[in-house]
Amino acid sequence: MALLVYGAYGYTGRLIIDRAVSEGMTPIVAGRNRHKVEGLAREYDLPSRTFALKEPAVIQGGLNDATCVLHCAGPFVHTAAPMVQACLETGTHYLDITGEIEVFESLQQRSDAATAADVMMCPGVGFDVVPTDCLALFLQQQVPAASSLEIAFMGLGRVSRGTMKTAIEQLGQGGAVRRNGAIVSVPPGWSTRSVDFGPSGPGVRTVVSIPWGDVSTAYHSTGIPNITDYTYLPPTARRILRWSRYLQWLLTWTPLKRLLRAFVDKQPPGPSAEEREHGSTHVWARVRDDEGAHAVARLHGPEAYTFTARAALAAAQRVLDGDATPGYQTPGTAFGADFVLSVDGVARELVDAPGSGD
Repeated sequence: MALLVYGAYGYTGRLIIDRAVSEGMTPIVAGRNRHKVEGLAREYDLPSRTFALKEPAVIQGGLNDATCVLHCAGPFVHTAAPMVQACLETGTHYLDITGEIEVFESLQQRSDAATAADVMMCPGVGFDVVPTDCLALFLQQQVPAASSLEIAFMGLGRVSRGTMKTAIEQLGQGGAVRRNGAIVSVPPGWSTRSVDFGPSGPGVRTVVSIPWGDVSTAYHSTGIPNITDYTYLPPTARRILRWSRYLQWLLTWTPLKRLLRAFVDKQPPGPSAEEREHGSTHVWARVRDDEGAHAVARLHGPEAYTFTARAALAAAQRVLDGDATPGYQTPGTAFGADFVLSVDGVARELVDAPGSGD
């Protein structure tokens, strides 16, 4: 039973490889840069494969004998489709660490093909979207007829170059929420509200709506038709986000994105080991039904990239152990609402039981 980690030499990929080795796993190190792939393989004494995501036959050859691929090379809007197609051809289960709504939706549309190929496709097994998806499913179990879901998180801290490049790809797309079962475009910074992340977290904070992956995944996990995601941003950043709605035409300009990507390439690869060690993440969520019944829960966990490495490997291990339902899955539908509790350092609390006051 072999796990292949593609994009293993990227910031998050290296964290995953390092943790995998510490847990006694021997993943196959893979990516398109031979020098980086072979250097990482020598460092950890692991098998390696080098291939780009261009020619279908080459990708299929790279996946030969792999039970599961953990895809870490974004932006996934460009890289997920060719990898998924190769997985369907080779019978390889597919996991990735995307948070891109477009990717979640496009893969969900291929669920029947994955089922026919006896392949599980489960994107978003990192901080995007394991904690939020599992918390959404947990709350839906408390209020089965829930018709609205609000999710807020904070604690991302400094982000990696890969995350920044994905954000650049999404510039100019505005915000997104789900209303009456459909994904609806809204202006950037469309909505704000106050949430209480609790005494184990940072307390009450003002959060702003963003197009987080749960707009897609939580709907497929829970069936809740109205979903809004929020995150904490400092006041100045919230104002900039709202002002950006008047510059959407500029943010889609290819030369500007090229310039921003060049700037990102000069930045540190991601948070330092000390930042990861001392960082933390916090999630708040609430569901309501049409009769007014509601439930609120919170979740606290490690720093976001540490969270991703731990959650992604936990998901991969489940697949290697045979827990892989064919077709499109979210983390919640694949492994259950309590899957997030298998991630080291995560605690969940039900704040308000159904029917109680906020």
